[in-house]
Amino acid sequence: MAAVLAACILTVATPLPPAAAQVPGGGVPKPVQEAIRNAPEPGPEEVVTGAYINDIQQLDFKANNYVIDLYVWFRWTSPDIDPSNSMEFMNRFASDDNLREALTEKPDKLPGGGYYSILRYQGLFSTKFQLANFPFDTQYLTVIMEDTVAGAGDQVYVPDGDTPVLIDPVITLPGFHVGTPTMKITTNTYPTNFGDPSVPDAETYSRIVLSVPVTRPMIAMSIKTFVPIALIVVCALLVYFVRPIYVEGRIGLGITALLTLVAIQLTATSSLPDVDYLMMIDKLFLLAYLFIIVALARVVATSWRGEASEAETKAQDRRWAVWALSIYLIASAAVVWTALR
Repeated sequence: MAAVLAACILTVATPLPPAAAQVPGGGVPKPVQEAIRNAPEPGPEEVVTGAYINDIQQLDFKANNYVIDLYVWFRWTSPDIDPSNSMEFMNRFASDDNLREALTEKPDKLPGGGYYSILRYQGLFSTKFQLANFPFDTQYLTVIMEDTVAGAGDQVYVPDGDTPVLIDPVITLPGFHVGTPTMKITTNTYPTNFGDPSVPDAETYSRIVLSVPVTRPMIAMSIKTFVPIALIVVCALLVYFVRPIYVEGRIGLGITALLTLVAIQLTATSSLPDVDYLMMIDKLFLLAYLFIIVALARVVATSWRGEASEAETKAQDRRWAVWALSIYLIASAAVVWTALR
């Protein structure tokens, strides 16, 4: 009897657990409820992405396209997605000529968890080349990728380490120097739901932008660009040193220089597209045209003078030659400096 009484006293004296005391009827404890309410919303699936550029071919400025051969790989954790299958190249050109090859039949499971997949893509890509500084321009060959299924709220791309994109160290592109490629992760918002009422009107997608800078060799391009123009300007300059009485010869020399300059300009720009702005090379040709026109105008102006004033005309022609050449050189240097700064 004493033992039973002692047990009853201990039962009554033992306090209830704090959570059970706060939740009548054995419900979910308040701390658990608060933890559930304050738990962060699950974020978008992160897809680690990297690329290796194997080759660059067929750079066509007139058609604004180029061929790139590259590998792209993905690592992720969710078994419900396959970004290697749903990824789309956004700036591909003439898609019938492109080759997309998955190097694994299905995503490989990684030992530490997650999945891995890699694909190879070879084909034409397109970008609008900026040629204002031609021939000293720097062009960026880009490859743009987005997921066709998941928006940025469900899936985002993440660069694979500090150097997510590499390029074959022995790659060559005739006529160009190939720079170091970069990868940039951005977002792109489309102002439409593409007719799907279940998605917002302006959905945002994660976007990968691979960029490879290419430049022309400056010394070689300077020789090819400036030497022909300089030779023609020198020929036009000789107009000032022909005796004023030989008007036909002076005019013929200037007209020949003018026609030669037109032919050289057509040849120099034949591989470039038609643009709605003046390129650097156009400005240099315009200055050369102006130099020749000034020389021809001087010949016409002096053709009305008689032989008696030939000595005075020759002296004036020398001064005209110095001033015209000086102004031409200063203007040409200003055009080149503006393009290179």
